[in-house]
Amino acid sequence: MMQNNRYSPAKILLAILLTLLILLTGAVIWHVAADTAQSSASSLHLTEAQWQLASEPGMPPPPSIVNSNSLPANWQTVALPLALPVALLRQAKSGTGSNAASSITWLKLSLTGLHEQAAPLALYASRIKTDGSIAVYADGHLIHSAQQQGPLWNSTRTPLWIILGKNSEAPPPKEILIRLEHSAKTQIAMSSVWIGTVESLRGRYNVRQWLQQELPAMLSAAFLAVGIFALFVWLRRRHDIAYLLFFSLAVTSFLRGLHFYVSFPIANNWFAWLTVNSLFWLVITVHFYLRLLHGNPLIWLSRILTSLTALIAVLTLPVLTVLPNTPKVTPLIYVIAAMMGAAVALIGGLNVWRRSRDGQLVAIGVGICTLFGVTDWLLQNNFISPEALYLGSYANAVACTIFGIVMYRRYLNAIVQVELLNASLAQRLQVREAELELSYQRLREIELQQQISDERQRLMQDMHDGLGSSLISAIRSVDRHDISNSKVSQILKDCLDDLKLTIDSLEPVAADLLLLLATLRFRLEPRLEGTGIVLLWEVQELPTLPWLDPSSALHILRIVQESIANILRHSHASEVRLATAVADGGAVDGVEVTVTDNGRGFDVAKALNTVAGRGLHNQQRRARALNGTVSWDSNPAGTRFTLWLPLQRILT
Repeated sequence: MMQNNRYSPAKILLAILLTLLILLTGAVIWHVAADTAQSSASSLHLTEAQWQLASEPGMPPPPSIVNSNSLPANWQTVALPLALPVALLRQAKSGTGSNAASSITWLKLSLTGLHEQAAPLALYASRIKTDGSIAVYADGHLIHSAQQQGPLWNSTRTPLWIILGKNSEAPPPKEILIRLEHSAKTQIAMSSVWIGTVESLRGRYNVRQWLQQELPAMLSAAFLAVGIFALFVWLRRRHDIAYLLFFSLAVTSFLRGLHFYVSFPIANNWFAWLTVNSLFWLVITVHFYLRLLHGNPLIWLSRILTSLTALIAVLTLPVLTVLPNTPKVTPLIYVIAAMMGAAVALIGGLNVWRRSRDGQLVAIGVGICTLFGVTDWLLQNNFISPEALYLGSYANAVACTIFGIVMYRRYLNAIVQVELLNASLAQRLQVREAELELSYQRLREIELQQQISDERQRLMQDMHDGLGSSLISAIRSVDRHDISNSKVSQILKDCLDDLKLTIDSLEPVAADLLLLLATLRFRLEPRLEGTGIVLLWEVQELPTLPWLDPSSALHILRIVQESIANILRHSHASEVRLATAVADGGAVDGVEVTVTDNGRGFDVAKALNTVAGRGLHNQQRRARALNGTVSWDSNPAGTRFTLWLPLQRILT
């Protein structure tokens, strides 16, 4: 919506028209400056001529020598520019063929007011309109001849430029005769004539040539290039028919302006058919483009326009010769095209005016191009001065600009939509991330509370099973007076060790088993030394255990502690060796912790089957909780206890 607020069809069209006006005004200023820069004696502007009309059978070639005295003496004085009235219906009914009568219009120009120049002279006329040959005579001698040559015959758009003599020493001619051959019952048009030095008139000729032919050709070629680009876009985006219509518009506009391009290899009759019918194709294309913008199918209008276009195309086909005299009936056909263009602009504009700003722009542009076409029609048929410019040649610039703006706005709107979509997605993602972050924080809080609760339950369970049960047993024994003070002291020391192990299990060990065992050594080594037992520490580097958490650490500490406690209580050993190694537990790799003593051994099977083997069963239970195993290998020379732990723990 922000784009639409800054966008005004009237402002854009005004900018287009101002650009064309500035361009044409600059050309006119250049045109005038090229003339005023020369002295009045360097050129002669002829605004009056002698005129007469003659009839001849067929269309004979112009003679090489013609003396004005040999022509009939029925000369009439006419003003230049000359635009004789045209009767369109009578012209369309006139006959054709090699034996049909032709008319010869003679124009005699007197150069008595021209001063002798030291430079070659040139003759310049902005336009001569005829459908036959043009011949120019200087003092009776043929100096220029232009025959009709198919598509190259564009004299109505090509200024007349003739070098009168390359020999600067020769005197200037006294009289110029212009012979204009044309079909019977058709009329010619002639602009005013300039005669002067080449330097004084070349600027005027170049500007006219550029404005009437070269600039329209460049604009049309540029429009076609943009249209080809739109075609490639449509080939990648087949669903967007607007790009195909833009390409069709560029092609039909290019075909419509073929009379501005020289060296186009096509027969004259087909050239006329193509340039005439391309105007109808252009109107049809614009109609479908407007229909795409306003969304109203307008079936009745589409059928009328399509039927008229097809009918004109068939009637004007050179192979059917239904309308064999196409150049003569073309002015009447253009009336139909102008009515079609006006209908498309009016009806399409009414349908899109409140629905699409782009449609408003296109409708106004079609109206402007239609007015340009009407102006050209009036110029071609002698209703206005032949010195005027053909504005229809700039319709390509208007169409290219308008439809280029529409396509550019579609491109910008697509970018804006993508940006809005991205912004919406980013906003939704931000909201979702905030929700996920809040959910994550809540889950973390719940998880933390659960961990605290689980840890509290674990500590309570361990204290109940270990420290609590030992203290209760000691209290009962003391109450019954059936325990010695040394026994009470031993129980209290065991309870203290058990409490210390519980606290040590909470220390972070970063999944390092050796660090965990080091804390156990720190706690138990003083007791071993106090009993005269030597501790041999033979550990090696081990891989980390990712699953080693406080609960698992406490299980490992209690298993190893229980093994060392059994040695202190029962083995009467003098030496204890603790070692670690990487071991293979079968299908799963793991690590081993071994505790070996040199005391007296025991019967493992018997101990497991008695009440006294409760500590061994606790070791097995704790090892199973870690997906590990424990084993004993005992004989009279000592006992070897082995704890195997997996590297990767499978949680159940």
